[in-house]
Amino acid sequence: MTDLAHPVAERHSEDKIVPAVVYGLYLLGFSNGLTFFIGLIVAYVQRGQAGPINESHYTFAIRTFWLSIAWFLVGGALVLFGIPLSLVLIGVPMIIAGVVIISAISLWFVVRCIAGIAFLVRGEAYPRPRTWLI
Repeated sequence: MTDLAHPVAERHSEDKIVPAVVYGLYLLGFSNGLTFFIGLIVAYVQRGQAGPINESHYTFAIRTFWLSIAWFLVGGALVLFGIPLSLVLIGVPMIIAGVVIISAISLWFVVRCIAGIAFLVRGEAYPRPRTWLI
C-alpha cells in the first residue's frame, strides 16, 4: 500500500459521530452556555485515543474554545471597564470596542465550527488545527 492510499483508508475507518457531537455542543452552547464546557471535556477525553483525522478535529475544537475564551475576556474587560468610565464619555469607545470584539469572536467561533464540520463530513483531517485563523 502506498503512503498516498493510507490516509484514504484511515479516512473511512474513523468514526465521525463524536467530533460532530463536539461541534454540535459548541454551537448549542450559544443557547445555554453549559454545552461549551461539555464539548471541551469530550474533546479532551477523546483526543488521546483518536486516530489522526479525529485528533486533528479535537485539537482544532480545543483551540477554538480557548482562543475564543481569551478574546471574550478581552472584550468583556473592555465593556466592564468602559461602563463606569462612560459617565465621563471616555468609556464609550471602550464599550464599543468590547462589543465589537465579543461579536467578532462569536462569529469567528461559529465559522470555525462550521469549517470543522465541513472537513469532518468529507472525512478529512482539519488541515491546520493549530491555526488562529479559520
